[in-house]
Amino acid sequence: MAMLLLATSGIVRAGQPLALDTSMTSVPLSQSITYRHDALASDGASEAFQRAQEGQYAPLPDGNPSLGFQEGAYWFHVTVVNRNPEEPRWVLVQEYALSDNLDLYLRYPDGRVVHQSSGDHVPFGTRYIRYRHPNFRIDLPLGQPVELLLRVQSQSSMQVPLVLYTPGAFAELLRDAQFSTGLYYGIVLALLIYNLVLWLMLRDSSYFWYLLHVSAFGLVLFTLNGYGFEYLWPEWPWMADASVPLSICLALIGMQLFSRSFLELQERWPVGNAISLGISAFFGVLAIVSTQVEYHVVTPLASKTVLLGLAWIIVAAIVMLRRGYKPARLFLLAWALFLVGTAMFTLLAFGLVPRNFWTLNGVQIGSAMEMLLLSLALGSRYAGLRVENIRIVQQANEQLERSVIDRTKQLRTTMAQLGEANVQLREYSQRDPLTGVYNRGHFHEAFKQALDARLYDGKPLALLLLDLDHFKQINDTYGHLAGDDCLRHAARCVESVVNARGGLVARFGGEEFVAVLPATDAKAALKVAEAVRQRIQQAPVATRNHSIRMSASIGVHTVDVSRETVPEEVIRIADEALYRAKDDGRNCVRHSVTVA
Repeated sequence: MAMLLLATSGIVRAGQPLALDTSMTSVPLSQSITYRHDALASDGASEAFQRAQEGQYAPLPDGNPSLGFQEGAYWFHVTVVNRNPEEPRWVLVQEYALSDNLDLYLRYPDGRVVHQSSGDHVPFGTRYIRYRHPNFRIDLPLGQPVELLLRVQSQSSMQVPLVLYTPGAFAELLRDAQFSTGLYYGIVLALLIYNLVLWLMLRDSSYFWYLLHVSAFGLVLFTLNGYGFEYLWPEWPWMADASVPLSICLALIGMQLFSRSFLELQERWPVGNAISLGISAFFGVLAIVSTQVEYHVVTPLASKTVLLGLAWIIVAAIVMLRRGYKPARLFLLAWALFLVGTAMFTLLAFGLVPRNFWTLNGVQIGSAMEMLLLSLALGSRYAGLRVENIRIVQQANEQLERSVIDRTKQLRTTMAQLGEANVQLREYSQRDPLTGVYNRGHFHEAFKQALDARLYDGKPLALLLLDLDHFKQINDTYGHLAGDDCLRHAARCVESVVNARGGLVARFGGEEFVAVLPATDAKAALKVAEAVRQRIQQAPVATRNHSIRMSASIGVHTVDVSRETVPEEVIRIADEALYRAKDDGRNCVRHSVTVA
């Protein structure tokens, strides 16, 4: 946020030179840049520079760089003056992955013009930095005005959000993008694996169509975010264009067939079933047509039909809900969230809404929530099916053939229940029932594995042993129920700090907790321990009409990578450090003298 404030503080009115001072690390150009629509795409760089000098360029409407699907080419112009002597080189990024051709012209005061090209119709390997968004190297001599002239021609939506980055700021952008993208696709991958296992176990068509929907829509976002061009077809411009409508059509087919199966339209609403099959067939034809028709024709059509397909799914869900089909309730909520996110993304593509966090990420947020809720809806549906199976079993004696069918369904249901029970049992066996953190048994297993891993990854390991000070007085004064609330509160405080560092927290016994911090040296471990101590001390526990303040003594021991050791020895040394903390007046952190 601070970086964004620094960047926006330097924005000037469109048409005026943009000065880059030492406080700027990333500068959005939408408020500073001017543009011109070259409807015939006939101008060259010389003509475009001349038109800029003659004042034929205009500011972006409301500073919005999303102009929708447009014919011809667009020229964007800005003059930049670098007043930062420490940053002679910058990176210009167009934060939209699907533009076909971008040509950047840099004109220096001596008349020299430097040209660079990018876009998904240019081989990916020619980009200045191997990144999913087109980017250019910008050399800016100190104090000299440099004209930036960018020509964009594309059959996709004309979205040209341009940002200047220092190399350091761009490196931070790559890191943050890697985290958010990994989080989203991690959710998608987890849902795929989980439901693939269930489908292989149950052979239920709903899970198969759900897998198709999740994988196809994951491919849609993989393509729209530029990862397809970066990793799958970097030398294939045709596929860079065709993959967008193709993946959209596949996702729409998966959505329709999954909805048809989940809502049981074939048995419960034959007319709706026929409509869903017809819509799926239409998307199949559209997928074939998309390989033959130009991108700028088929992609807007595919984008609009996304909303049409979602609207029909919601209509079908409402009809089934009104008919008393209870699983449709959660199903309807999931698709409503997805519809909102997709609508924002589609409206952005047509330039009808401004670019912001919600319009840029709405489809990812909506789809992630939709996938999670649909997975829950499948579970809820099976819970309803279990009740229905009980009724069927009660009538099983009427016919032998029906009895065989019912018993097969009952076996499938039992297998699903057994799998769920095993997962829950394992989780419960690893958790302390009072505080919810891991128990001592699981800690010993995880700690031994962490000690073994330390020898291979070559990084130290830290152990924190924490004891709540004067906890017996809390029980004696306020009662054991209040004491339990204090233990739960302390567990949450420790988890909030340790989990952020990738550590593990367990209840060691009574009012003692233990935490394992992989890849953490002594200095970092002491900082974490001090943060835990302060969190417990500064956050009073509100319980039983009382506000109870607590403190903790913490012993820290760091295990070096150069020596082998056993868990019991490490715990013993950390325990000695804990007793030193108690002897030194409590409410403090002490590190062990020995480094094992």
